Amino acid sequence: MLTEYMDWYRRARGKISLTELCWLLPPGVMYGASRLMAERLLRLPKPPVDKLPIHDRELSELLFELFRLIGRDYFRLKLEGMEHIPSQGAAMLVGNHNGGIMPIDTLFTLLAVRDHCGPGRLVHPLAHDVLFAHPLLRRYGSALGVLRAGRASSEQIIDAQRLILVYPGSDYDAGRSFWNRHKIVLGQRTGFLEVALRRQVPIVPVVSVGTHEQLVILTDGQALAKRIGMHRLTRTNIFPLALMLPWGLAPALFPYLPLPAQTTVRFGAPIAFPDVSPEQASDPEVLRRCYLRVESAMQQMLDELSDGRIPIIGQRSAKKKPATQGDRPFS
Repeated sequence: MLTEYMDWYRRARGKISLTELCWLLPPGVMYGASRLMAERLLRLPKPPVDKLPIHDRELSELLFELFRLIGRDYFRLKLEGMEHIPSQGAAMLVGNHNGGIMPIDTLFTLLAVRDHCGPGRLVHPLAHDVLFAHPLLRRYGSALGVLRAGRASSEQIIDAQRLILVYPGSDYDAGRSFWNRHKIVLGQRTGFLEVALRRQVPIVPVVSVGTHEQLVILTDGQALAKRIGMHRLTRTNIFPLALMLPWGLAPALFPYLPLPAQTTVRFGAPIAFPDVSPEQASDPEVLRRCYLRVESAMQQMLDELSDGRIPIIGQRSAKKKPATQGDRPFS
């Protein structure tokens, strides 16, 4: 096992520097956050919408290889339902977000698409502004096809006939308490639906379990966030406090060492709305109906994945469902 990691590092050190990775420690993240706060406080013009990034194939393949090793050895990663990933054309992957600031669910979702569809099937995640204020995260994010969250970015990806990965619940979802880890929180946000309905693309629900057991979030801190003006400073509505390694009790806005929770990512059957025309994409009643359908489908998936689950350890063997096409332990 150690030999595989050493071999990876020998091949990766020309593209990935351990010195650079120090930027991912709390001081580096605070630097990125402070840049974002300065931009917002000074009311600097919003940057133009990024063009679709040219994937750095060498760097992205190195990162995917590392994700495979960590998924296999540390998180005991299991992928399910990958036959539901459309092999061509535009589609919107809609996920539940977990684990505070650490986007491990995103990385494993990208890895699943890469390994099931091949390197030519490009998927673009949408990310919060703070990633683009952080030089190292921006570089790695660009290599993986990440774009700044927004409607213009979404439409650009769909028009290019690629996959888009969105997390409507965003901060509310990623910062929900440990006791709500088995609840889908999309925050009543419907912007993703407006784009999907207007562009007539299917929605593929992507639900992960285990990723919200990597730390113990005690509170999402919405009241505190409102009091200190977090939305004005960083465009977030939470200030979660968590128990996490190695910091103990600390804001879940810091990077941390995730606990080795068994992780499963499941892709659900695509959801389409053939009875909705593009002209109805802004109708509040239509949006509410479609929102409830997506939320219900995701909650059902999460209920099935969490049924009988033991935190960190994973699912009891007696509760495991029979394997279906596309389901496999990660190896």
